[in-house]
Amino acid sequence: MPSIADKRRAFRKLHESGCFVIPNPWDVGTARYLQHLGFKALATPSGGYAISQGYADRAEPRELMLAHIAELVAASDLPVNADFESGYAQDPAGVGESVRLCVETGVAGLSIEDSTGDKTKPLYDLDHAVARLRAARAAIDKAASDVILVGRAECFLVGRPDLDETIRRLRAYADAGADCLYAPGLKTREQIAAVVQAVAPKPVNVLMSKPDGLTVQDLGELGVRRISVGSALARAAWTAFQRAARGIAETGKFDGFADTVALSELNSFFRDDRKRREP
Repeated sequence: MPSIADKRRAFRKLHESGCFVIPNPWDVGTARYLQHLGFKALATPSGGYAISQGYADRAEPRELMLAHIAELVAASDLPVNADFESGYAQDPAGVGESVRLCVETGVAGLSIEDSTGDKTKPLYDLDHAVARLRAARAAIDKAASDVILVGRAECFLVGRPDLDETIRRLRAYADAGADCLYAPGLKTREQIAAVVQAVAPKPVNVLMSKPDGLTVQDLGELGVRRISVGSALARAAWTAFQRAARGIAETGKFDGFADTVALSELNSFFRDDRKRREP
């Protein structure tokens, strides 16, 4: 089992060259299976986990999310990046305190959003958003400077799909100490290429949560360093669950169970995985 320091070094190295996918498990089982498939790092999905606990995205308490992050860090040999939403605070001091607690879980990276959760004013003013990022950076540097800080511009997700504003925010977050930049919601090759070029040489994360036709190779050729999928894997599982459950409730049929993975296969995988992890 690699140490926390080993994981953080490996994660930072992944950001130096190439392009990698950082999928988002929502529990221990999915984390271990994604590791089995050969991925090099994992990311927690705020929405995927929140829904599994009966909360809407962004509605789960900080303590619950911190426990989840710590659980995934302990469960996997891979470095884990935390989707830490907006830092569970509005003011910079509160963000810094939340980030300190997140670093203590053993994460290799964490992201801070600039969205407020208020539909009437969906984004923090830029100066305030920058102050929040600086507080996160200071908390990381005091606790464990090798943790990757991701600055997120949420413009495209909150109804303000302005590429110029997105780039302006990402550049400001880079200047505030973000190691990696992320603007979820970018759709076109042109938008992605513009962001990559604008913040170079800082690495860029791109969200792929729908089948938009772009492949890992395509994104790598555009200069994207890492690709996450957000809540998409969890939503894929929920889609299958809802389809099967509704079929029973509404038609009395069990067609939703067709082509499901056999329990024996899952048992075999987790039995072997546990043996591998036992000293």
